[in-house]
Amino acid sequence: MLLLGISLGLTIQSHSYHRSKIISSANFLSGGVYEKINRVNEYMNLRAENDELVLENARLKSLLFNKEDTAKLPLPDTIKGVKPADIIVSKVIHNTYSTHENFLTLNSGSNDGVKPDMGVINSLGIVGIVDDTSPRYSTVVSILNMKSQINAKLKKSNHFGSLTWDGKSTGFVQLRDVPRLASVRKGDTIVTGGQSVIFPEGINIGTVETIYKETQTSFYVIKVKLFNDMTNLGHVYIIKSKDREELINLENKEKNE
Repeated sequence: MLLLGISLGLTIQSHSYHRSKIISSANFLSGGVYEKINRVNEYMNLRAENDELVLENARLKSLLFNKEDTAKLPLPDTIKGVKPADIIVSKVIHNTYSTHENFLTLNSGSNDGVKPDMGVINSLGIVGIVDDTSPRYSTVVSILNMKSQINAKLKKSNHFGSLTWDGKSTGFVQLRDVPRLASVRKGDTIVTGGQSVIFPEGINIGTVETIYKETQTSFYVIKVKLFNDMTNLGHVYIIKSKDREELINLENKEKNE
């Protein structure tokens, strides 16, 4: 075997054709091994890359929320001074959607600046409102909670209503108390309204599925198909509003007077 190995080595060194074939075969084998290793490394780094994308998305959303519309003249503050001054990136670690009062748990808490009554959204639309916090975690009242009430409106007009959930399908919520004067049809987009100190105006919610007329009132009840799949939530964004406490104190002062 030793003599065979020596003879093969001498043959390869003295003949360019044999040498090129051996080098080509070696490159093929090593390249295949390196490719396999690279694929494994890419898979192992998916989580870190995903987290980087989430942070970048949050940064872009923050810029979008705070961007001034220079194409229009300055308008009165239609959301009562609520400005998303910051966005906290968080992750859903527990999610219920099979009861009448559903909650989510996030892996961000008071240590991260999370406070009760902050709005929670993701890239598709609203998710819920922060209910309580601990130093490292927070609970959120899901929009799939029969006690939840969120101000919402038709995107194409300023006709508002109250967004609630009837406890049935996880894919639909109801927009109630919409005046019958409102022009609404299937497929219209529903967004957050401006009469809230929790959500900025214009955050997506869903689209009109069906429209009902309440027989005892002069209002519509609109069945809204959610943009979000509330049974499959990952990273979310918690909206901080620096003006919230000031606005609440001012409104309470006016009520007391």
